[in-house]
Amino acid sequence: MFKTNDFINNIFNSNLKNFDELTLQAFAYQFDNNKLYNQYCKHNKIEDKQSILNITQIPFLPIQFFKSKKIICGTANEEIIFTSSSTSGQGESKHFVTDISIYKNSFFKAFEIFYGPIKDYCFLALLPSYLERNGSSLIMMCDELIKTSKHPLSNFYLHNHADLFEVLKELNNKKHKTILLGATFGLLDFAEEFQVNFPELIVIETGGMKGRKKEMIRSEIHEILQNGFGVNKIHSEYGMTELLSQAYSNGDGLFECPPWMKVKISDNTDPFSFVNENKSGVINIIDLANINSCCFIQTQDIGKQNNKGQFEVLGRLDYSDIRGCSLLTV
Repeated sequence: MFKTNDFINNIFNSNLKNFDELTLQAFAYQFDNNKLYNQYCKHNKIEDKQSILNITQIPFLPIQFFKSKKIICGTANEEIIFTSSSTSGQGESKHFVTDISIYKNSFFKAFEIFYGPIKDYCFLALLPSYLERNGSSLIMMCDELIKTSKHPLSNFYLHNHADLFEVLKELNNKKHKTILLGATFGLLDFAEEFQVNFPELIVIETGGMKGRKKEMIRSEIHEILQNGFGVNKIHSEYGMTELLSQAYSNGDGLFECPPWMKVKISDNTDPFSFVNENKSGVINIIDLANINSCCFIQTQDIGKQNNKGQFEVLGRLDYSDIRGCSLLTV
């Protein structure tokens, strides 16, 4: 019998050499317990969970279902509802999370995999658009990281750039390890107004302009931020409302996933056909931390993946060409 707690312990407390086995367990569980995902599988002629013998056969649920349906396993009540911004005009996504401890476990463990102990850092968050609304999973993550760091200068910043500038100067003078995580447009706004030379600073941008600035290519954005903060590279975080895990890039545009998360790239016009390495297509995510909603998400992002499993994001997808979305009306 499938036990969620045992499953979560397995994905967070092992090196996941049995990733495929755990992924098939997650599929079988969600086929039986996630009504919407079961409908989607049957809509795509998967009538029996036993017919899925390999993770390449598992269907990925189009992410826009989170805008119109309650994606949840079983009958448990949600502890929190994470919501996305709706600047695209397509409405907000809602992620019904029945066990918030899984999310906290996921971001704490992933962060320390990529950056080491949180208590080693002063943690600064420049997230104006996220702070101005409710339901942001990113705000919860940053709040927990700030609290865990226990550094007296760890804090959120909205539009008080002058305060942030003074804090960065102080931390730079003390040579204290510091992480500044910010919305891309917020970091750009700061870099237009102030300039620091803090080579040891780790700047992590979360992507997206949220309609606040003209779209720019990643290399252009990173060049501006490198000059503004006096750093050699800009890190990036890849996460979303519909997931409970994040991938990170250390500055070269290549994202790496924690052990319980993997990316697969499918053909732009056929979500059930996967492309070869270094070929562009739709980014699909297996997030085993999403065991209580859906572990298999087809995003709206275009990307490609190398032979090391690293992936890069190339742009956004027009969903009018994707099959399977007619179930949205069910």
